[in-house]
Amino acid sequence: MSTGPAHPFAELIGLHFREGGHAPGRSECYIDVVPAHLNPHGVVHGGVLFSMADTGMGKALYPSLAEGELCATIEIRIAYHRAVSEGRIVCDTRVVSRGRRVAHLESDLMVGDALVARAVGSYSIFAPTRR
Repeated sequence: MSTGPAHPFAELIGLHFREGGHAPGRSECYIDVVPAHLNPHGVVHGGVLFSMADTGMGKALYPSLAEGELCATIEIRIAYHRAVSEGRIVCDTRVVSRGRRVAHLESDLMVGDALVARAVGSYSIFAPTRR
């Protein structure tokens, strides 16, 4: 079972994962909002929230991959519910279903008890071909 490689992009945006203490097929990550996350209107850019969901989904799926398998995003849909300008955003992700070649996941992004965004995604599961 793979835990996944180092993630330079997560480091770039200040994304942290809570390790352990959650069920298989789940992940929890968070960002403490800093000025670099904000758009010109002073709220967290939607791409930051999208990146949290995408990265959280990969992290939730990785432990179920066999040796030599990888996963890649097929599609993600996200609905933004409220603007955020400060605080900690927490992304709770769960694997909804996993087949041999496709998995479906959901992420809830929260600030405190407030739902900020919800994302649903599909991921391909494959063994890379050698060229």
